[in-house]
This record gives sequence, structure tokens and C-alpha cells, in this order.
Amino acid sequence: MRIVFMGTPEFGLPTLKALFDSGYDIGAVYTQPPRAAGRGMALRKSPVQTFAEAGNLEVRAPERLKSAEEQERFRALDADVAVVVAYGLILPKPILDAPRHGCLNLHPSLLPEWRGAAPINRAIMAGDTETGVSIMRMDEGLDTGPVCLVERVPIEPDETAGELHDRLAALGARLMIEALDALEQGKLACQPQPDHGTYAEKIGPAEARLNFRVSAGELYDRIRGLSPHPGAWFELQLNGKPERIKVLRGELADGSGAPGTALDDNLTIACGNGAIRLTEIQRAGKRPMSAEEFLRGVPVPKGTVLS
Repeated sequence: MRIVFMGTPEFGLPTLKALFDSGYDIGAVYTQPPRAAGRGMALRKSPVQTFAEAGNLEVRAPERLKSAEEQERFRALDADVAVVVAYGLILPKPILDAPRHGCLNLHPSLLPEWRGAAPINRAIMAGDTETGVSIMRMDEGLDTGPVCLVERVPIEPDETAGELHDRLAALGARLMIEALDALEQGKLACQPQPDHGTYAEKIGPAEARLNFRVSAGELYDRIRGLSPHPGAWFELQLNGKPERIKVLRGELADGSGAPGTALDDNLTIACGNGAIRLTEIQRAGKRPMSAEEFLRGVPVPKGTVLS
């Protein structure tokens, strides 16, 4: 089959690599345009674009797909199916209808749960113990199309969003190849989703700030669900100025006290119910480090109150 691949971040790379290695006819790769990033704000190509160019695949990076001209360019590719993985642009109906078999989307949740932008983060933050990947035939709604294949996996008790992201990306690549094989044989059956479901909103800046008034268990899940990006954080007074400190890992601990208060010299912090020990830290502009390494340079003595 002739395929158009549409994706942008690292989550899409395993699927694109699987298509490439399997010998599919990839007519073009659509991705978001290069964006300014880093301290110098230089334009940076997406991971998908970098891989596609290295494989001598045609890359297209339109700002949007709403114009009749752009839609005609897409239609002229004469694709059998489009494979969409975290592309980042809304696909208008003329794009959805152009491939002979429509557009298949890889979504990292058990649809209809956690439709939307941040399903991996939201599942962990909510304390879910199970998630998975879904292959969906796209319609004009937000992750509402018929579901063709699903595979479930447990969420490990100490797993971070970054670790789960990598597991689901690899799992989704395998499942997409299975879906394409079934489609080629005329055996891909897709079932409509129920109307109900949950929505995984994009993570807002305010959500990443740690609120030690909640329970230790809730805080533990929030730290895991935001690690490594965007990263949960608190403020610590250093040299008379507040500095934002990211927390990448923690563990539940014994103890109680006023929320936000250090219960010892090892970053065990009282919560609204219980306590949490912060075990992996990252200062602004610095690399991640263990709590022990952090405390050698920045002591946080017992009784310190974290903002």
C-alpha cells in the first residue's frame, strides 16, 4: 500500500521507522514546521523530519492544511491510507477523505478514555493502573473515530510519564503494522466508540506547581505524571531569591507535619496527608541529579518550608 505518514515528536518515530523498515511505499512525510527552541531560539526540525530526511523521504511541513491548494497537493499523492501519530494539526475533512482507506491514528490511551492532548500524563496523574494504545479510524471529532485495534498494558507503580511514553510508542508501532496488514487483507474491523469518555487536556503551567496540601499519594502520582516534561516544581529561597526546583522522582515516606515542611535533612516533605521524599531534582539550567547530590550544594534543613 501507498502510505502518507503524519507525525511530529519522538512518539511518532517508532511507527515511522517500522513503516520504513517494513518496506511500505511512503509517498510523503508530513510534519510540523521547524520551531524556535533552545537558548539561542534557533529553528529546530522535528524528530520525524530529521529521520525522514535521513531516509531520503519526501518531507512536507505546511503551517496548516486548510487551503484548497494544500489539500490538492495531499490528494495528488494518491495514498491508500494515511498513518497519523501525534501530528499536531487538525485534519480537515478533505484530508481525511483523500486516502482510499482513510486515516489511521495511533492514540496512547484506551479510547474513549483520555481523548486529547496529554493522555499519558493524565493517566498517571489520575492514579490509573492500566492504559494502552488504540488504533482508530479518524473522523472529524477529537479522537472520537471508530476503534480498530487495542492493546492494554499495566502502569507500573513507580513509572514516570517519560518511561510510559517510550513503552507505548514501541507498542503502538507494532500495533499499527498489525492494523495495516489487516487492512491490506480486508480484515480490519473498527467499532464505533461510545459517546462518553474522559478528556486529557494539555498540561497547564499552574498544574505543574506542587501543592503540598494534597495527600502524599496524589502528589506522588503528579510528580510521576509530569516527569520529565514539563516537570513538577516548587520554589526554594536561595540567596534571598526564589528559585524554581523541578522534581523528577519521589517516594512515599512516613511522617506528618505542616504541609510543605521538611521533616528531616533529606527532603522528606510533609503533605496534607502523609509525606513524600523527593529523590531526583533538577535546578533551572542544570542536569538532573539525586537528592543527595543536590543537598550537598543546597542544604534544606529540617523545618524549612517549601513554597
